[in-house]
Amino acid sequence: MHLVIIGNGITGITCALAVRRLQPAARITIVSSESAHHYARTALMYVYMGHLRAQDIKPYGDWFWDENRLSLVHATADILNTTEKLITLGNGSTLTYDQLLLATGSESRRYGWPGQHLAGVQGLYNLPDLEAMARDTHGISRGVVVGGGLIGVELAEMLHTRGIEPVVLVREARYWSVVLPPEEANLVDRQFKENHVPVRYNTELREILGDSQGRVRAIVTTAGEEILCQWVGLAIGVTPNLTLANTSTIETDRGILVDECLRTSVPGVYAAGDCAQHRQPAAGELPIEQLWYTGRMQGETVAHSICGQPMPYRRGIWFNSAKFFNLEYQTYGQAPAEPTVGISSFYWEHPSGRVALRIYFGSTAPHAVTGFNALGLRLRQAVCENWIREQAAVGTVVAHLGAANFDPEFFPQHEKAVVADFNRQFPALAVALKQRKGLFSIKN
Repeated sequence: MHLVIIGNGITGITCALAVRRLQPAARITIVSSESAHHYARTALMYVYMGHLRAQDIKPYGDWFWDENRLSLVHATADILNTTEKLITLGNGSTLTYDQLLLATGSESRRYGWPGQHLAGVQGLYNLPDLEAMARDTHGISRGVVVGGGLIGVELAEMLHTRGIEPVVLVREARYWSVVLPPEEANLVDRQFKENHVPVRYNTELREILGDSQGRVRAIVTTAGEEILCQWVGLAIGVTPNLTLANTSTIETDRGILVDECLRTSVPGVYAAGDCAQHRQPAAGELPIEQLWYTGRMQGETVAHSICGQPMPYRRGIWFNSAKFFNLEYQTYGQAPAEPTVGISSFYWEHPSGRVALRIYFGSTAPHAVTGFNALGLRLRQAVCENWIREQAAVGTVVAHLGAANFDPEFFPQHEKAVVADFNRQFPALAVALKQRKGLFSIKN
């Protein structure tokens, strides 16, 4: 079998390694236009900030690919002919395949603003984006970041570390309002203020203005404010990369349509990761999932399908993590940003405004835990997922928070306050714990 994989991100590489394990004799070719090698996409910001070198974000040494008989092709895949099982590359050569995986990932979204074509306007998704940002922000004094999601705060921090003033435009009334409740959003806003990053809430981009050389010189907001800048980062989300799929007869919608085993409408062709759209996602799952860990899971799943051992993709309990300047963030399970029928939540925040915990649970007995938000502390993923999966009562969870303690500096300092606040807010669900040597005795 000759398997061709388009894309060398986490999905494509995970699939390649799994296929090598499942079918040792398979011939595997990986095609990517981004780089000649796989790299850790989530570490791009740390290269820009000087914490890592470019070679440090390569998870595997250069010897690894030959050792595992994985052929790397650094080229664009321009045309896909599924009838002839033929791929035409940008360098003029062609590849034939027996099985094909499209793991083409995402591309930064643009909304057609006037001036978005100017030099110095970009998103941040891949290695070429990082190279462009390093080039176009060299020596500038101010950049504008459009969008209040995870990439937006990353771009702001990246500029900040190089002494470039970032101005952030957020169209909602608070940061990441579709994900974070007001209290958590306030903690993120505190990080912006402490790092002297101005944020314009309830503000959208209207136009990007250029100079005589075709570079950014300013932006204009929907409120009519003109902000001088030399660079604009677009952080308004990503969209599945359908460039290659659209040259073929493969069915697409917002993404490449796949069944539960990640098969497309064309036999022998699969899609996984950011570019895939599930026709019938499982309960609680999304049609398009664009996270590192879901990409890895889909890469493993699709490898089994490619090797004749089809298995349905099941994401399991939702998880995500990020960092907002100096504030770490984790979320598990159902953690709605707005009040939701049938779900209550307990929120505790340290007076410093740098540590917080929210536990979501059913409003009626047995008050089973449904999700967590953690900021400034670390929770063990396996423990939180197990509580959600087993529908543990919130009182039981609060009584055993130590089992989820991944940061030994957190619970010995704050657990007493967390429990006391829970008992005050929910006296009917009060937790009775014994105090021992000044600390709470927690059983795993």
